[in-house]
Amino acid sequence: MSSGKQGPNSVGPCTSSSSETDAKSGDVITVTIGATVPTGFEHTAAEEVKEKIGVEARISKDRGRIYFPITTDKLFQVHLLRSVDNLFVVVEEYDHYQFKQSKEETLMELQQLASKLPWTNALEVWKLNGTLKKKKGHRKGGSTTKVKPSRNTADVAAADTEQQLHQVVSAAESHLEADSAADAEPCEQDSQEAAPEARVIKFRVTCNRAGDKHSFSSNEAARDFGGAVQEFFQWKADMTKFDIEVLLNIHNEEMVIGIALTEESLHRRNISHFGPTTLRSTLCYGMLRLCKPQASDVILDPMCGTGAIPLEGAIEFSSSFYIAGDNNDMAVNRTVNNICHIQKRRADKGRISGLPIDTVQWDLCSLPIRTSSVDIIITDMPFGKRMGSKKKNWDLYPLCLREMARVCRPGSGKAVLLTQDKKCFAKAISRMGGLWRKLHTVWVNVGGLHAGVYLLKRTGAVFGQTPEDVHEHDETLLKENNCMRE
Repeated sequence: MSSGKQGPNSVGPCTSSSSETDAKSGDVITVTIGATVPTGFEHTAAEEVKEKIGVEARISKDRGRIYFPITTDKLFQVHLLRSVDNLFVVVEEYDHYQFKQSKEETLMELQQLASKLPWTNALEVWKLNGTLKKKKGHRKGGSTTKVKPSRNTADVAAADTEQQLHQVVSAAESHLEADSAADAEPCEQDSQEAAPEARVIKFRVTCNRAGDKHSFSSNEAARDFGGAVQEFFQWKADMTKFDIEVLLNIHNEEMVIGIALTEESLHRRNISHFGPTTLRSTLCYGMLRLCKPQASDVILDPMCGTGAIPLEGAIEFSSSFYIAGDNNDMAVNRTVNNICHIQKRRADKGRISGLPIDTVQWDLCSLPIRTSSVDIIITDMPFGKRMGSKKKNWDLYPLCLREMARVCRPGSGKAVLLTQDKKCFAKAISRMGGLWRKLHTVWVNVGGLHAGVYLLKRTGAVFGQTPEDVHEHDETLLKENNCMRE
């Protein structure tokens, strides 16, 4: 991100941060991709980008976002990332955009900015991205009528869309290269004459704003900037059935303009049967990377809910074996249904449908599992908000942490536990007699709640022989003796 870009002084004919030169369709160009990720797991996402794409990712000042460069011939690789929720291609970015004090002046500047941005490369990437991913119909909120078109109809629609996409990019190039409106008019007329019946591109602008020193609201910025974009490209505004989503991300003085590459968040990829507290698959992936599963590891989720964590593990870290359990029969049924959904989807694609996962209904505090037989325990513990209660957690947490310590391998076992009830968790750990040692904590945002992902290591202490175990045993004997005397 260029720190030299200082707001209105740089919003004239400017160079895109994506590439130094505009490229025509088919050329390999380098662009900047932005990705939203689960808050707290930015470094995990950056590690995955480095591992899978081989480039360094930059973590934004605005938590929950990373940026990285990629060439268009490798664009497909961004859709293989498992730690990102949404993807977008950067049109332009500013480190220190000097917003005016007056709301009217600021909104006027945003309107003027729309026609001066280097849209060409970003639109080329958006067009290429459309050919890489399968069509999933309209976005959420759009038409849900399932009418299967004839082959000819579908081909004509696809051809119209492709033709219109080409015109969009051509129009952007014409606008940006023109010295005057008069020079641009013939290009516009030629485009209209070439395909008078082409489908009009529909768009919307979404503004994500953070900071308390702005004189304008998110809706006002989206409205005025969107109006200018509409006037510049002659697109049609549509809030639900849109083809292009233009993003206006503002965080204090940082501003990034982009075009969305994902229609819906990638965190929904595995779950078809949702429960009251289903975790995002991207957050599950971050938790799994934290515990670094190895080949042949036995990984346990004793409170699996809908099975989001073990399902993500079975798909992405398939050399380990996963056991998903819950005491609630409805939760177990949801997990089974989600597993079947993934297996059917894999079979439909001609892939091996089997997954290294099994599901059990059990009592969390008395697991039917041999002592010291589990390598990793990973679970989403009840927050005491939508599930359970804070009062019940004071009894539940110590009991389940002890049972987890019993089944986990001493010396090498690990646990990754998510909870928002931090006070109760800290107290429960302190009562474990040294069975668990806290290694690391990642602070995350889960549905607006500030929660912690705790990485614990199972110490070498023998279960049942800690000072707390001896003390409890002595208390039990004392109670039994008192009962016999009475």
